[in-house]
This record gives sequence, C-alpha cells and structure tokens, in this order.
Amino acid sequence: MKKIEAIIRTQKFDSVRDALAQIGVNFFTLKEVKGYGLQKGKTLTYRGSSYGSDYIARLQLDIITTAEKVEQIMDTIATAGKTGKIGDGKIIVFDIETTIRIRNGEKGPKAI
Repeated sequence: MKKIEAIIRTQKFDSVRDALAQIGVNFFTLKEVKGYGLQKGKTLTYRGSSYGSDYIARLQLDIITTAEKVEQIMDTIATAGKTGKIGDGKIIVFDIETTIRIRNGEKGPKAI
C-alpha cells in the first residue's frame, strides 16, 4: 500500500478532484496548507497599502491506495493540476506498512 501526498494550487482543486473521480478515486483527505518555494511570497494590496506575504496558500491531498494504482493517480493529478508555471506543486509517495479500518477491524488493502 502507498500514501500519495499531492500539493496543488487551490484554483486547480476542482479539476483534480473531477479527474480523480473519473479514475475511481473518490476518497482522499484535504488540507489547507501554506508553503514557500521557488515562487516566493506574494505582495498583497489592502486599502492602498502593500503587504508582503511570505507564504503561498495551497491544498494538500492525501490518498491511500494500492501500489498498482500509484502511477495512474500521479499522472492524473499531474495532468489536471498543471498550469506550466512555477508553483504548480509536488507529488510525494510513501510506503504504508498497514491500515486498519476502525469501524470493522479490516486490515490491509481491504481497509482502503
């Protein structure tokens, strides 16, 4: 089993969600995150004054899946989340040792 963490632009969430649904991924955890990378911060203007923002808002999707589906999910997220500009995000894959469904005690891939 694998865990996929994908950091994406907030405005690309709908297209990524819809693309994942088309390949049968209907469950994931969503977090609002802030980051700092090559894109650096933004300059915000409020009532005529400029303020620097050190961090950029992004969304993080956490998906637990079988090893067989990892490439398809990564390709789907990369395609649907791409703008071609700096700051499109990252996809990271981790190994999962075990998973247990609390409701009924199922373990391993059955618990996904």
